[in-house]
Parts: sequence; structure tokens; C-alpha cells
Amino acid sequence: MADYLSVSALTKYIKYKFDQDPHLQSVLIKGELSNFKKHSSGHMYFNVKDKNSVINAMMFKGAASNLDFEPKEGDEVLIEARVSVYERRGNYQIYVNKMQIDGIGNLYQKLEALKKKLTQSGYFNQEHKKTIPKFPKKIAVLTAGTGAAIRDIHSTINSRYPLVEQVQINTLVQGEQSKQDIIEKLQYADTLDVDTIIIGRGGGSIEDLWNFNEEEVIKAIFNCEKPVISAVGHETDFTLSDFVADVRAATPTQAAVIATPDQQELYQQIAQVKLFLTRNINQYIQQQRKQLEHTSSYYKFKTPSLLYDQQIQKRDDLEKQLNASITMLINRSQQRLQLLDSKFNLKKFKLDIERYQKVTSQKQQELVKILKNSISLRQQNLANKLENLNTLSPTNTMLRGYTIVNKEQQVVTSTKNLSENDNIVLTMKDGTVDAKVQKVRCEDDK
Repeated sequence: MADYLSVSALTKYIKYKFDQDPHLQSVLIKGELSNFKKHSSGHMYFNVKDKNSVINAMMFKGAASNLDFEPKEGDEVLIEARVSVYERRGNYQIYVNKMQIDGIGNLYQKLEALKKKLTQSGYFNQEHKKTIPKFPKKIAVLTAGTGAAIRDIHSTINSRYPLVEQVQINTLVQGEQSKQDIIEKLQYADTLDVDTIIIGRGGGSIEDLWNFNEEEVIKAIFNCEKPVISAVGHETDFTLSDFVADVRAATPTQAAVIATPDQQELYQQIAQVKLFLTRNINQYIQQQRKQLEHTSSYYKFKTPSLLYDQQIQKRDDLEKQLNASITMLINRSQQRLQLLDSKFNLKKFKLDIERYQKVTSQKQQELVKILKNSISLRQQNLANKLENLNTLSPTNTMLRGYTIVNKEQQVVTSTKNLSENDNIVLTMKDGTVDAKVQKVRCEDDK
């Protein structure tokens, strides 16, 4: 029995070996986070996995506080950790000291952040989507000049709708210079007389397709006045260009299908319309023929005079009524004219006018005579009054040697109104004299 080890002893020994191995003290691991949980204590528990294996992992609160991102399920991460054994369960796990988002993981995180930002700004709203013309005359194709994408688009358009003109605009779809080139080519295509713009490329990794996630490219597509079809990558690939474009195509071939009608379907539609029109025209002709036959069998058409005999008689009756009405109107007018002529005798009217003119002339002469007499009488009356006024005028009185005496701007009419030493003003015919009263003699004093 002494040769048997307990489970705890074996676990301790294995843990000791792990802890003593310098290669396990600091290992660099790349993987995906799964089953992620953050404990209330601040410690983090999760698994790190790839396609074939899973490792249990934990990160203490102190190390977790130094992270510059918030880990979540599905993140691709780069980890620096120590490998050890958890004695209680007897399985090995890693204790993470440092962790950062993998390069591709960073792109996904950046993609989600930009998608959220543009969504909130309304760039992806359905109200901004333009309708793809059903029968385009010209289509601009923005993609690499060589490759499967351009061949697929051209061959599909040529087989479906060869009437449309294709404008090939060679565009860089990968690399450092491609972002600016895509923007410039989009702006150029929007100035052309095209009905639809197709922009796309073949599939690739997220790094290869990243130029179609750039904010400047998204805004360039949004600002296009022409409708844009995005055909970037394969069916499973999604870029922000797909969300902002007016229509998203899963592949470049599907973009060509969306942009053009199928000539075979058009031929079928034309044939169906032709058949429909032919059938309806024939039915209409048959209906009209039956109606014509029915109308032609009507008895009045067999005896055409029945159609106009009564109308001729009716016209004659109306003509008689019209002539009678006109004759009656003329007679009434003549009677009224005779009546007026009898009332207005022109000779008598002329004599009356001459008589009234003579009377008016006499009255006028009488009126003139009366006015002259009245004026003469009034002139004589006015002369008499002027003579009286002249006689009573103070000026004439002063001309005869009289003087007007004023005291305190009041005319003095009695000696009783004066006292010795009063200042008085004497108004004469040619001026005034200031004087002082020396003595007042009243007739009552005699």
C-alpha cells in the first residue's frame, strides 16, 4: 500500500513539475475567448480555444485592471500567461498576465464601432436608398481591370442585356492607395451619364476588404447621386459599403443580375404581351362585328328614309314657327314706332322750343335790368355811408384842430377823469405829445 500515491500527492507533484519548468512560466498564446465570465471579485474566468483545442484560463483582478479594452465572448486575443495545475480539479490551466486584442480582432472591433457610429448618423437608413433603373442605358463598373470580378460582371451583362453600354473604370481595390482611388473613381463615375454604378471585387480576408469599411469610402458612396450596387467579396463577406449602398449584391455576378434585366425573360414577356394583345384585339373585333351585324339588322337601317322623314317635317314646322315669331315681332315694333311718332309731333315740338326760347330771352333781359338797378342802388347807398363815416372820422375831427387825450392807454372823455400831475398822451393829426396836467378846470366849478 505504501507504493500507491494519493490523488492529491500526484496532483501536487505534477503541479510542482509545471511550476519548475521555465518554458511554462511565460508562454505566448493566440486564440479566441469563449465561456467568458467576470466574477464580482474582479477576477476573470474564461477559455482560450482554437479549431482543435481548449484551455481553461483565469486572470486575476490586478492584471485585469491593466487591460485597455473590455474582453468579451469571441474576441481574438494575444495572451502572455503562466501554465500551472489547479489542484482542486486536477487539470492544468493558464494564469494570464497580459492580454491584447489580436490584429484581426482589432479590425472587427473597429468595424463594429464605425458601423454603430454610421448607423446612428443615418447613413444606412432605408429612406436614403435609390431605386435601380429597370432598363439602364449605361452602367459604370468600378473594379480591378483584371481578375474574376470584372470578367463575371461583363459576361453576365453581355448575356443578359447586351443593349446596355458598360463603362469600365479601373479601380484599385486593395492596398494603401486603394482607399483614395476608390473615392476618386466613385466621384468621377457620378459625373458620367450613367444609370447605375457597380463597385466591387472578389473575396478575401477582412484586411483585404478593409478599404470598403473606411469611413471616407462609405461617405463617398452615400453622396453619389447615381444608384450604387455594392458587390464586395463573396456571399458570406459583409462590408460597410454593402450597408450604405442602395443595393447589396452577394457577388459581382449577382450585381450584374441586379443591374440588368434578362433578355430571355424580356423576350418571354414580349411574347406573352403579344399573345395577350392579339387575343384581346381578336375578341374586340368579334364583339364589334356582332354589334355591327345587330345594328345593321335594325328595321330603320333597312328603310333609311325612316331616319330623316320626321326630321324633315319637324324642321319645316320649326321654320314656320320661326317665321311667325319674326313677323309678330316686326309688327309689334312698327306699332310701337307709330305710337311714339304720334306722341312726339316734331313740328309742334319745334314751335314749343321757339316759344320757350323767346320767353327765356325776355326773362333774361328783365333779370339783367333788375340786377343793374339793384347794383346802382347799392352803390349809391355805399357812397352815402362812406360820406357819413368820413364825417364822423376822428382823423377829420383832428384836422379841424381837435386832439384825443389818452391816460394810461384809455381815452379821456371828461375832465373828471383827470387830476393834477397826471401824465397824459395827446394824439394829433400828425403825431403824439407826452404832457402833464398842471390844473384841471371843470365847467361845474364856474
